[in-house]
Amino acid sequence: ISCTRKPSGNAENSKENTMEIFKAELELEIPASLGEGAIWNHETNTFWWVDIEGRKLNIYDPMTKSNRVIDVKERIGTVVPAKSGGAIVALENGIFHLDLESEEMKMICNPLEELDTIRFNDGKCDPAGRLWVGSMSLKFIKGAASLYTISSDGSYRDVFGGVTVSNGIIWSNDHKTLYYIDTPLGNVRAWDYDLVTGDISNERVIISIPEGMGGPDGMTIDEEGKLWIAMWGGSQVSRWDPENGELIGKVEVPAPNVTSCAFGGPDLDVLYITTAGGDNQKMKEDYPLAGSVFKVKPGVKGVRADFFGE
Repeated sequence: ISCTRKPSGNAENSKENTMEIFKAELELEIPASLGEGAIWNHETNTFWWVDIEGRKLNIYDPMTKSNRVIDVKERIGTVVPAKSGGAIVALENGIFHLDLESEEMKMICNPLEELDTIRFNDGKCDPAGRLWVGSMSLKFIKGAASLYTISSDGSYRDVFGGVTVSNGIIWSNDHKTLYYIDTPLGNVRAWDYDLVTGDISNERVIISIPEGMGGPDGMTIDEEGKLWIAMWGGSQVSRWDPENGELIGKVEVPAPNVTSCAFGGPDLDVLYITTAGGDNQKMKEDYPLAGSVFKVKPGVKGVRADFFGE
């Protein structure tokens, strides 16, 4: 379902009037407490996502409309498929490999030192197979968290600190730029990225989110190189041009706290969207579908997600 606003004669409003606006539709009705970590597994044609506070990994098959739920018993910040099979999950007490058949977990490493106050949040694999995963303070203490890289041999690196709520992370399609969100900053930063070493340099702000749009959360990229950003408190996923920082589209979502998104489907032409529910009674009345998974076909395709491992 989509509509395009046609330009009017008013130059001042031309950007708003030419912006593509879509409406997301319900894909999976489920009362997730804090849906997150959207990623499409192109090998199994399944949509993987997590419920952080629900401590669950979800593997959803759009063909059969079935959602497998694995209770991981800890807050789970994100999930990525492993090249060797199974899943890599970022839990409160470390990074683990999860065997999807036995549901047994094996620790890879744990960079976190303050387990009682810090937890992992969003993360994705880079084109070299490293997991980049950030953390956040459970008390939302400013600058208390970090961004890490995890290699398949269990070694890890603290890329930088001073992070408050580490969220969306993705790489440009030519693998030369890293895009990253620390939600309270209200922007998207970019770095030059070295695929071989994983080093980053030349930090700059490329997108500044206007007041009232919500906080930038999870993020993905399409085949045109444009960024799609879930907006916490904004009831939308917004589409941005990283070259000039302009807002060029949005997907309206019937839930206030939109958390992450990923292109999926056999042709990668469906944008799947996760949301957060909550215990607030008024929100439940106003947004009965909050916590569910939504989808939209925005007329552009995504790119395959990178898996963990060499």
